[in-house]
Amino acid sequence: MDSISPKHRSWNMSRIRSKDTAPEKIVRSLLHKRGYRFRLHITSLPGTPDLVLPKYKTTIFVHGCFWHHHSGCKSAYNPKSRVQFWEKKFEQNIIAHERALHKLDKMGWRVLVIWECELANLNQVEQKLALFLQDSLRLARP
Repeated sequence: MDSISPKHRSWNMSRIRSKDTAPEKIVRSLLHKRGYRFRLHITSLPGTPDLVLPKYKTTIFVHGCFWHHHSGCKSAYNPKSRVQFWEKKFEQNIIAHERALHKLDKMGWRVLVIWECELANLNQVEQKLALFLQDSLRLARP
């Protein structure tokens, strides 16, 4: 049973955004601080990646652990109400993301996924980004 009214739940859900989220802004800041330039939410690419570095043919997705059901993460819980709805929603999100990754790979794009929970350790995320982008730079050079 839900502890808040349906009207208040609807209001809460209406405040959740898919673009310009706080975790996404943190990753943008880390990239910008390192001197990388990127584009946001390019709809012509499969899955509409959160960040795109065309120079390196690289995309970055910043995933919320709840919405993308991050395996093994405490934030990837199943709500107790409307169980079938949520199971279907999570399954569709996972399938759509896997399809997008496959399409991007076939198009020659490199993909990095950063999970919301990883942002608790910014040093580790910075290292992950640096290593990934070093490889991208090496592969982008002729």
